[in-house]
Amino acid sequence: MKAKIIALLAVMLFAGIFLIAYSFSTEAAETYTAVLAPSDTVSESQIKVYDNKIIIEIPNARWASYTNTKSMSPVLDEGSNGIEIVPRSISEIHVGDIIAYETKWNNIPVVHRVIGIKKDSIGAYFVLKGDNNMKADAEKVRFSQVKYKLIAVVY
Repeated sequence: MKAKIIALLAVMLFAGIFLIAYSFSTEAAETYTAVLAPSDTVSESQIKVYDNKIIIEIPNARWASYTNTKSMSPVLDEGSNGIEIVPRSISEIHVGDIIAYETKWNNIPVVHRVIGIKKDSIGAYFVLKGDNNMKADAEKVRFSQVKYKLIAVVY
């Protein structure tokens, strides 16, 4: 009888641990957002590698540095150097791309990843999120707010 009670308690303990682990994993799965890779903007033919230099042929590119807000770590932080372009149309921005956009609540552009492209009665907008942020940005970002698209990071 004593062995049956011990076995029953062991089963109950295992079941309790399983349920707790399952609830944590379910909660984590609900809050986790997979990080999508940016679209390919630079073709292999634009990259020239020599013994003493590398040339990347990108018209109208600009060099960029970043503030360490931790929202995009480890991809971008204070020591990161980026190459950005000004996108000419909304069709040049895809889910997974990292863009810099103007917002009313910050005096410097916000740099976050595109996690969705949607439409409403005004037109298309981007849903953005910092890789380390739990939630998407509250603002519907329109193409007119987009300043740059990140096309390369040099570490």
